[in-house]
Amino acid sequence: MDIKEAQQQVDHWIKTVGVRYFSELTNMAILTEEVGELARIMARKYGDQSFKESDKNKDLADEMADVLWVLICLANQTGVDLTEALHKNFEKKNIRDATRHKDNEKLK
Repeated sequence: MDIKEAQQQVDHWIKTVGVRYFSELTNMAILTEEVGELARIMARKYGDQSFKESDKNKDLADEMADVLWVLICLANQTGVDLTEALHKNFEKKNIRDATRHKDNEKLK
């Protein structure tokens, strides 16, 4: 599925199964919570922390999908077309960062 379809499917699910969107502020708080859950798994899998028993069954892909889900909710609520926004973001990065990373001695 592409981003536009994802936005449509999330919107349909929210309006049928989820009843309605949470407020934008609530969803922002939920997004922060979900990013924290993702960070927790990343710190344990790729960082120096060891897994707690309660974290061992956590799925990295599922945590990433949770973040994406709430981000899509916020985009839908605020009228953001994520496909268009991503295209514009690529344009910005291609202009601003055309040589920035290639010239970065730290990346060589």
